[in-house]
Amino acid sequence: MDTSLALNLIDKYYSEYPLLRSILLTHSQQVCSMALQVVDAHPEWARDKLIDRNFIVQASLLHDIGILFCDASTIHCIGHHPYIEHGFLGAQLLRKEGLERHALVAERHTGSGLTKEDIVMQQINIPIQDYLPISLEEKVICFADKFFSKSKPTQQLTLEQIHRNMSRFGDASFNRWLALEKLCIGNKM
Repeated sequence: MDTSLALNLIDKYYSEYPLLRSILLTHSQQVCSMALQVVDAHPEWARDKLIDRNFIVQASLLHDIGILFCDASTIHCIGHHPYIEHGFLGAQLLRKEGLERHALVAERHTGSGLTKEDIVMQQINIPIQDYLPISLEEKVICFADKFFSKSKPTQQLTLEQIHRNMSRFGDASFNRWLALEKLCIGNKM
């Protein structure tokens, strides 16, 4: 798999922030590994040319590139935006780099995706529209992301822990999570 595109971009924006770069890379590599496990558990996706494995690797490594712009001192982020905006901010950066498909993964991976209603209700300062994972790659990366926290890099969450986390965001968000879970693992875990 070619990781040079992703690693070069991470180096371009994170070289001055080695601790944050390390946290980002650790998390992104964990997400990538989990996403590839999901893909490998579904050989029919590759057989039917429904998924691009190389894109999964690149987009997994870049999905959180926007954390640089957020205020999250516990993981060495020194920006000024609320953390919930990191997907949207990362998408802007990736679009500037000419990576539209990667940008869609970044902006659609937060939680189980964000709806217009979520944005209004939570008063998130991003354009009001749905940011829901649509492509198979977006869904797999969104799913894999929930197993790992940047603040606890040595821990992999269980499905039970993820269920508790996701249920805090309401029934609609939790049901979107359950749909991702069914798609990615069915009853395989």
